[in-house]
Amino acid sequence: MKSFEELRIWQDARIFVNQIYDLTENIKDFGFKDQIQRATVSVMNNIAEGFDYGSDPMFIKFLYIAKASCGEVKSMLYLAEDRKYCNSEKAMELREKSKIISSGIHALIKY
Repeated sequence: MKSFEELRIWQDARIFVNQIYDLTENIKDFGFKDQIQRATVSVMNNIAEGFDYGSDPMFIKFLYIAKASCGEVKSMLYLAEDRKYCNSEKAMELREKSKIISSGIHALIKY
């Protein structure tokens, strides 16, 4: 692969970022909104940054950061559900997407 845009996991993370932005569009809790958006963007950007770093050890380091950010988003989605920022079904759907992305990052790390 020649660019991070070719990575399926980056493409999935990009879609996920937009789903989180859609979810938080009307949330007035700006601290929550900022944190979940930043964590989600961190997933996508750390995949890209690590890929472009140019070495496998650094790529793996950035992938671990992206994976950790996935965990943060997943945790915050429980809070979104608790605070009624979204319904249970939407929170579960997005947590599942976070889990799938995290698994994909893990598979890339092992590769």
